[in-house]
Amino acid sequence: MSTEGPILHADLDAFYASVEQRDDPRLRGRPVIVGGGVVLAASYEAKAYGVRTAMGGGQARRLCPHAIVVPPRMAAYSAASKAVFGVFERTTPNVEGVSIDEAFLDVGGLRRIAGTPSEIARRLRQDVAEQVGLPITVGVARTKFLAKVASGVAKPDGLLVVPSDGELEFLHPLPVERLWGVGAVTAAKLRARGITTVGQVAALDERSLVAMLGRAAGRHLHALAHNRDPRPVRVGRRRRSMGAQRALGRRRRSPAELDAMLAGLVDKLARRLRGAGRVCRTVVLRLRFADYTRATRSHTMVEPTAQTEVILATARGLLAAALPLIEQAGITLIGVSLTNLDNADAVQLALPFGPGGDPALDATLDTVRDRFGSTAVTRATLLGKDPGLSVPLLPD
Repeated sequence: MSTEGPILHADLDAFYASVEQRDDPRLRGRPVIVGGGVVLAASYEAKAYGVRTAMGGGQARRLCPHAIVVPPRMAAYSAASKAVFGVFERTTPNVEGVSIDEAFLDVGGLRRIAGTPSEIARRLRQDVAEQVGLPITVGVARTKFLAKVASGVAKPDGLLVVPSDGELEFLHPLPVERLWGVGAVTAAKLRARGITTVGQVAALDERSLVAMLGRAAGRHLHALAHNRDPRPVRVGRRRRSMGAQRALGRRRRSPAELDAMLAGLVDKLARRLRGAGRVCRTVVLRLRFADYTRATRSHTMVEPTAQTEVILATARGLLAAALPLIEQAGITLIGVSLTNLDNADAVQLALPFGPGGDPALDATLDTVRDRFGSTAVTRATLLGKDPGLSVPLLPD
């Protein structure tokens, strides 16, 4: 009997940059940076020089002076993503999209007709290469968590199978950063105590981790360090949040500029929210600063809403409170997330779509934009200004 787990984590390698190299043979084997002011993606040849996503373009060019910088082509990336997901869905009906360039696949019921998970994974990689022309890495394991870790270790353009009887032998020597939820801050806390590997996390009892990191994080990491992850692959799962962000580079931004960018982000998100027939209760403002530190601010409203003006007023309040910090630290990214989502028809509201705003105006604007394009109607504050990139997304 095979000891292979049924879950595949498939992750396209340096997705935007790989599409550029696929479409322009002159770029193959050379360092490629997508995006000028801020790095949206870097090929592995550029990453070898230290270039990373979200890095300022000037810093990236200093690290890799001979890199080829190309403008982003979002339509091409969206088409490539759809083609890859077509391959996924022809492989198994059990596909859970994580983002436009990665997904979980459950192939546990296909053994008799398609072979073992590793055989399916090998064919999947071959099909993506032949049909779409892109490299993809696949991890195979018993749990979603371990399958994702395996694909991360196997990158680029690799395949790694973690047998069910060798899970902890594979997992425990890895650095603590491989655990989901361990970012720079948590890693620093662990390393300050001499905890550098997943195995050392697993050796601690849960109470010690909770005391060190807090109840939620401590329990979460204790479970993952022992590969306890019961989550199944879920098909068609609705989003628990919607978000949009914009990288700003390192130039100082005035409050008026930030307000205009915030309004543009909220306009896009509120339209997506209504298009998906959903409402939100919580607005989250996300900021990144010049020293790469991050901050979030959030506000939960009394009633859920899908109205642009209500969401924007809430986001503006969060931005106003954060302006002193922005002035001190210098902002390089601004983002908005809408969370605590629910279906609009499942929520009893005191007013249609929530308090405030103008549902009729929002509906009219949505109709005009659907018919004539998203830029057919815009805010006066955004006239003549770069609206930022519309990043391809999975369906809401």
